[in-house]
Amino acid sequence: MATEAEIREEASKARRLQIAVDLAISTLRQSDIPVEEAAELVASTRRYALSLFPDKERTFDLIYRPRFQRVLAEKYKII
Repeated sequence: MATEAEIREEASKARRLQIAVDLAISTLRQSDIPVEEAAELVASTRRYALSLFPDKERTFDLIYRPRFQRVLAEKYKII
């Protein structure tokens, strides 16, 4: 069973990731960056997520990839 400190640390990492994802999506929606830079922003956000939660690539892809794809498709007319 996880200790209270481990639970707090996990919650803290989850909050930091949510802030990073929200900031990245906001940046994508509000700025006029080229599609290549947008793709790099998504990739760097994914790398950050994996630095917080190693071996959770599939979880990121299930939860966050659809959000990023939707924003990229809306803004850059790509799928």
